[in-house]
Amino acid sequence: MVKILIADDHPLMRKGVKQILEEQADMLVKGQAANGREVLELLNKERWDVVIMDIGLPGRNGLEILRDIKRQRPKLPVVMLTVHTEDEFALRALKAGAAGYLTKDTALEELVRAVRK
Repeated sequence: MVKILIADDHPLMRKGVKQILEEQADMLVKGQAANGREVLELLNKERWDVVIMDIGLPGRNGLEILRDIKRQRPKLPVVMLTVHTEDEFALRALKAGAAGYLTKDTALEELVRAVRK
């Protein structure tokens, strides 16, 4: 079972991503965070297989939190899922250690494929 942490400041977005992923028999969303502080707290409370995180988190943004995650858990895959176009942030996210970068207008199958990969 793939244990997933979703980080997005919009409850509707978290609920939608959770619903999409949990339609898969091998995926379970075990945690949700609305900001970077919550992400880092949850990171230490559970063993995660993947984090799906927005760049536009309140307080410290997702790129800053990504760097913290990679310092604590260098092998933990983090997929950035954001409204920002690829040419705005994708290269920065990948250089910071993101395993993938998807925009929120991505097809549902693409999100599932990214989590599996």
